[in-house]
Amino acid sequence: MGRSGFCFLILVVFCICLSGHSVSAQNRSKPKNVQVALRAKWSGTPLLLEAGELLSKEWKDFFWDFVESWLHSDNIETDSSTAKDCLKKIARFGKSLLTEPLASIFEFSLTLRSASPRLVLYRQLAEESLSSFPLTDDVAPKTIEQNETAKTQTSESFLSGSNLKSPGNKCCWVDIGGSLFFDVVDLLKWLDTPNDVTDGAFQQPEIFEFDHVHPDSTAGSPTAILYGALGTECFKEFHKALSDAAKKGSAKYVVRSVLPSGCESKTTSCGAIGTAEPPNLGGYGVELALKNMEYKAMDDSTVKKGVTLEDPHTEDLSQEVRGFIFSRILERKPELTSEVMAFRDYLLSATVSDTLDVWELKDLGHQTAQRIVHASDPLQSMQEINQNFPSIVSSLSRTKLNDSIKDEIIENQRMIPPGKSLLALNGALINVEDIDLHSLVDMVHLELSLADQYRKLQIPPSGVRKFLSVLPPSESYAFRVDFRSPHVHYINNLEEDAMYKRWRSNINEILMPVFPGQLRYIRKNLFHAVFILDPASLSGLEAIDTIISMFENNLPMRFGVILYSEKLVEKIEENDGELPVAHLNDDQDDISSLVMRLFLHIKENHGALMAFQFLSNVNKLRVESAAEDSLEMHQVEGAFVETILPTATSPPQETLLKLEKDQTLSELSHESSVFAFKLGLAKMGCSLLMNGLVYEPNEEALINAMNDELPRIQEQVYYGQINSHTDVLDKFLSESGVQRYNAKIIADGKVKPKFVSLCASILAKESILNDLYYLHSPETMDDLKPVTHLLVVDMTSKKGMKLLREGIRYLISGSKIARVGVLFNANKDATLPSLVFMKAFELTASSYSHKKGVLQFLDQLCSFYEQEYILASGDTKGYQKIIDKVIQLADANGLPSNAYESSLSGFSAENLRSYLNKVAQFLFRTIGVESGINAVVTNGRVIQLLEGSTFLSHDLHLLESLEFKQRIKHIAEIIEEIKWDDVDPDVLTSKFISDVVMAISSSSSTRDRSSESARFEILSAEYSAVIMQNEHASIHIDAVIDPLSSSGQKLSALLRILSKYVQPSMRLVLNPVSSLADLPLKNYYRYVVPTTDDFSGTDHTVNGPAAFFSNMPLSKTLTMNLDVPEPWLVQPLVAIHDLDNILLENLAETRTLQAVFELEALVLTGHCSEKDHEPPRGLQLILGTRNTPHLVDTLVMANLGYWQMKVFPGLWYLQLAPGRSNELYVMREDGEGGQDSTLSKRITIDDLRGKLVHMEVKKRKGMEREKLLLPVDDDDSHSTTKKGSQNGWNSNILKWASGFIGGKDQSKKEANSSLEPRSGGRYGKTINIFSVASGHLYERFLKIMILSVLKNTHRPVKFWFIKNYLSPQFKDVIPHMAHEYGFEYELITYKWPTWLHKQKEKQRIIWAYKILFLDVIFPLALEKVIFVDADQIVRTDMGELYDMDLKGRPLAYTPFCDNNKDMDGYRFWKQGFWKDHLRGRPYHISALYVVDLVKFRETAAGDQLRVFYETLSKDPNSLSNLDQDLPNYAQHMVPIFSLPQEWLWCESWCGNATKSKAKTIDLCNNPMTKEPKLQGAKRIVTEWPDLDLEARRFTAKILGENIEEPQEQIAPPHQIESTNEDSSEDNESKAEL
Repeated sequence: MGRSGFCFLILVVFCICLSGHSVSAQNRSKPKNVQVALRAKWSGTPLLLEAGELLSKEWKDFFWDFVESWLHSDNIETDSSTAKDCLKKIARFGKSLLTEPLASIFEFSLTLRSASPRLVLYRQLAEESLSSFPLTDDVAPKTIEQNETAKTQTSESFLSGSNLKSPGNKCCWVDIGGSLFFDVVDLLKWLDTPNDVTDGAFQQPEIFEFDHVHPDSTAGSPTAILYGALGTECFKEFHKALSDAAKKGSAKYVVRSVLPSGCESKTTSCGAIGTAEPPNLGGYGVELALKNMEYKAMDDSTVKKGVTLEDPHTEDLSQEVRGFIFSRILERKPELTSEVMAFRDYLLSATVSDTLDVWELKDLGHQTAQRIVHASDPLQSMQEINQNFPSIVSSLSRTKLNDSIKDEIIENQRMIPPGKSLLALNGALINVEDIDLHSLVDMVHLELSLADQYRKLQIPPSGVRKFLSVLPPSESYAFRVDFRSPHVHYINNLEEDAMYKRWRSNINEILMPVFPGQLRYIRKNLFHAVFILDPASLSGLEAIDTIISMFENNLPMRFGVILYSEKLVEKIEENDGELPVAHLNDDQDDISSLVMRLFLHIKENHGALMAFQFLSNVNKLRVESAAEDSLEMHQVEGAFVETILPTATSPPQETLLKLEKDQTLSELSHESSVFAFKLGLAKMGCSLLMNGLVYEPNEEALINAMNDELPRIQEQVYYGQINSHTDVLDKFLSESGVQRYNAKIIADGKVKPKFVSLCASILAKESILNDLYYLHSPETMDDLKPVTHLLVVDMTSKKGMKLLREGIRYLISGSKIARVGVLFNANKDATLPSLVFMKAFELTASSYSHKKGVLQFLDQLCSFYEQEYILASGDTKGYQKIIDKVIQLADANGLPSNAYESSLSGFSAENLRSYLNKVAQFLFRTIGVESGINAVVTNGRVIQLLEGSTFLSHDLHLLESLEFKQRIKHIAEIIEEIKWDDVDPDVLTSKFISDVVMAISSSSSTRDRSSESARFEILSAEYSAVIMQNEHASIHIDAVIDPLSSSGQKLSALLRILSKYVQPSMRLVLNPVSSLADLPLKNYYRYVVPTTDDFSGTDHTVNGPAAFFSNMPLSKTLTMNLDVPEPWLVQPLVAIHDLDNILLENLAETRTLQAVFELEALVLTGHCSEKDHEPPRGLQLILGTRNTPHLVDTLVMANLGYWQMKVFPGLWYLQLAPGRSNELYVMREDGEGGQDSTLSKRITIDDLRGKLVHMEVKKRKGMEREKLLLPVDDDDSHSTTKKGSQNGWNSNILKWASGFIGGKDQSKKEANSSLEPRSGGRYGKTINIFSVASGHLYERFLKIMILSVLKNTHRPVKFWFIKNYLSPQFKDVIPHMAHEYGFEYELITYKWPTWLHKQKEKQRIIWAYKILFLDVIFPLALEKVIFVDADQIVRTDMGELYDMDLKGRPLAYTPFCDNNKDMDGYRFWKQGFWKDHLRGRPYHISALYVVDLVKFRETAAGDQLRVFYETLSKDPNSLSNLDQDLPNYAQHMVPIFSLPQEWLWCESWCGNATKSKAKTIDLCNNPMTKEPKLQGAKRIVTEWPDLDLEARRFTAKILGENIEEPQEQIAPPHQIESTNEDSSEDNESKAEL
């Protein structure tokens, strides 16, 4: 009969047995499902406009192509009738512009709604555009009051995401900066009148990098911004008028896509798809975890009936269940459908395991790997296993294991830790913890886009793959300035000087552990601190004192100086980098040179120590004479005499006179200045080199520099690369030394250089770059030039000409691997002579760049032009003079003068001006440089030369060597290996290949990817790996995955999406934990991915993706968690059931439990640093729009200078808050090493990926010594601070940080609503109470706690609740409760920082929120807060605790009671580790504590607690009660004030004897009896049932529900009688149980 037939027989018999079951049982075991969706807070955005934004990311012009093709199609095609048809139509138009696989990624991004945030940003700009011009009556009649409130409303709407209203029923308008046009007629009038942009009559509207500028627009024309939506009639009209104007050059035409509300009906039927509902998002995970119900913490109130929708999802019957594939069975026996499905449901609900025996667990990881590898679709199999693990585990554990799989996994685990997951995209590692669908799609899209461009450059597929795998330079790679030369004068030598003889010389001592801050004294020159200074300057002389004091304090460091004269350096610069001969004979008045000569003389004759003493004496005399500013000659002479008098053999005065004339010393001092100039450090005043790394010249920076360098040396000593004979300085400088320093080129790690891709410009037919001719060093014209410098030169400015001449000098001095191209970037006002000059330059570059004298010719021509027309204002009308000069110079340098004569005499100024215009357009659109700016672009790296910065030929050499070494070399090497089979040999010139190198190196540098890689190939992949080959794929994925881990759950879903849309090649090595002791996964998981089915096929609705869990276990308690991308802040919006305690058998008739979450905001995070100092802890930042600068705020932590704020898609400005922060600090300009300060930093949020901002601040002049945090003098009371420092930071009137924390919108809502709190006779100082609750039971407790607090005090009370875990019902009830009982409340939140070790379990995350963020989660104005556990009942006036003196401690807790002797066995703090650690201090309970926030912030207690947490939490066995163990462990550093015992009584630990004195009662868990919370509450606390009934009645009244009333009448809640200790349980409690 065969096995399958036998199985079928069993199945039929089983089905018949099942069908005999009673109806009730069948009803109860009907399978139940769970469905979860997540929607954005902002109102819906049109899909059609999103498509345009997605295409513009690909290539800016695609936006315009899409607009044009859609407008043309409107006339032909009929409108589509459903959302799905529209999606297909929009996708078809978009995909026609793209090649595969970019087209399928485009379609996927469209369903993912990735571009929705960009449209929200345009709404904000549209709102600002309208608000800057109050509308006139003919457009929209407005009353005066409306205008008053307009401003506050706009700031509100930015944070609520509502769409803007259409102004006066108009759907489009044009903003020109000075006025708005709502009608095309008005616009055309304006376009016809000539507009001069430069007359400054009104401010031009600002254009941003994300804007769509019409490709025909010219750079200098007046800007016209069209706000409107493709699909509306008005857009069509405006678009036609403006694109014509752009072609004529009369307007710079920009589109910002906006469809105001009210205009949906005025657009084509596809134009409004997506606008009806807020977008439903995908790209996050949902887990249903099996909950540990040890202390039955579940609410017993009846489950509420709610409106739930039956879900349209059908179940996938092709999935195997316990060996049966039900789709096949139903095909054979359709008449038994209901019985077969009942059998399937039975199997599904009966298979849930949350425990297995140890022997079944042992090989579970290997068995899983085997099942995945052998499956027909391994990725699908992996996803099904790890997403439904509790239902599959028992069948997995019975799989027969193949030994070769097990052996290979164990073999691989010698190279990689078991259970570790890694992921690399084209070779670059991606952080597995942080990756999410949105960032992965962006990364993949960029790779595909580059691959597409490289193919168009005719590069073969093997080459494309290699280019995509080139890694960016390592971020930790530090360039050192090679300062080795005889001009360095050292004061000491640790290896030779007698004073260090007693130190140990063994280099391995550096690896010995020492106490923090302790130095290692080793007799070896490891740290060289060399100061570059002018000995006559104030800063230079102060640095000398620093050196001498540190040297005298025996710091283990070699100190030296390089001296220069500032005056001489200025002259060298004016003289084009050469020593000016005139100055050499005439430097008598140069004090610096004199000091240098005297120093050299003393060093030669009396030793280095005395020479430094001389410099110190110079400073001493300067200070004594109270001449603060400048040094005078007599002081120098006096210091010299004083220094050498004791040892002098001849009178010092005579020596002095001789030395002032000495030629040799004079030459030496000049050479020293030239050396400092060439190093590039003379421009910086005084600076410090630590082993060649550049720092500020102060003591703090020096110690920081030493601490930074130490681990680098330790690492090399550990690996044997440095031993006792190594010269550390020589080693470091020869490995990574550069000959010069320029802050613009060698950027700090914080500032990323700016890169632009030149690839598209090289591919474009009409591009400026294809018509550009390059200059080369002599004799190298035909060589491949991997480095291309494009000099952007404004030839009408002195600065531009300086740059051009330096570029020519750079080529004259010789460069084998670089070429120089010149782009003239003149303002509109280029004169005729300058046009002739440009023409001559272009002609030379295009026709004669191979000739011998060409560079000299150009240098002389530049010199003449600069002298004649820029420094002196020569005749600007006539140009014969310059033509004559060109001809004369051409003859002199062997160039054909007649060719110049013929082409220059007939030149057309008009053609040249239009060429200049074309260049300006290219510079603006591709490189982001405005007209009239000078810049250098090296293979895509842009360095703008702003005022006051010089750029010399030496800098071009530095830039060449740096960029070649770091980025270009690898690309040039790959190019040399390429076989150009399909390319015409005539095309393969050195110019073509140099262009290809420039295109590839510039485009690959725009990627933001990790410089880290891993050697995946060393792991064997024969038996335990999934390999998917695809020869033509440009994406290659390497991964190591533990399929049974939380990261495996997410990765398997992400990889499956990639394989579907991109077909990459993959190599996935499975790495499960080999011997498990517990189930690795105790949850069900779904990753939410959009599909085209989310778009309705019947009408215009877009449903959006959702997580769907079918057939979940009925009798297990599940808890729901969302696994969202790092920057998302989400909260439940619709949830009738308790998402913390989901018990599906309680659902009654409802088949599907539904929950909807809301993306409430995105988190903007950042790191704030101060160069060479610790991060500025406590610095206050504000964020807002141009018109409303302060919408949210926060403060900077000491940990990594971290800060975060809540934002929305939009354009934001970040600045320092008014008050102390702004008085002490300024923000530094980013990028390009600019020293200038800036008032605000613009931040663009236009995607769902948040932003990480690096910002640098510096102290204002004169404030360097000031402290940001002012200590509070009076520990006992903060009221004095409050009154005394009205302008101080502690009493900042702004509601600090509350905007970030989400309470600001809350309090405004309260103020506007009619629910004004009753002034229920409360008076006195407000008591602030903080609590956290999750799940309906704890929310029920929380309401009781609130009532118990209020009934025992007459003072006003404000409650602070952590928002993250509150249910929607609680958030609905609390405003009414606040109104009824007369209290205030605020909801607060803080997103877990990425750098802080994460907790996985929800309960532990909640515990962490109680303690880790106390300094940043509350507004800064809040000075004290009491934490009260939700399950606590208060019996006293909390004002007493609030006012208690904490004796200057930041925290106050109650110690655990000792009275209840039965519990002695559970008091773990009385023995072992805790006993030793506490050393007699008490162990405190964390259910009630007071935080003095002023003291807490001032002593950086929050930072210290986070540091302790970070070190301890890595060990899974430590901090088992996180919120309690952490403060107790840290109390040596963060002291705790112990409260009197009566402040917290709990039965488990305290015993009944002290209950009558208890001021608060906590329902703590009893580890001995494990009694459920509710049962304990009713038994222990007499007043609990009354308070509970009052709270439940109130809740039911608000939510419109009924509650079961208890049998016996209860006294009115306001007259709670005195508590009776041993009252017996009443009927109410029995009924509840």
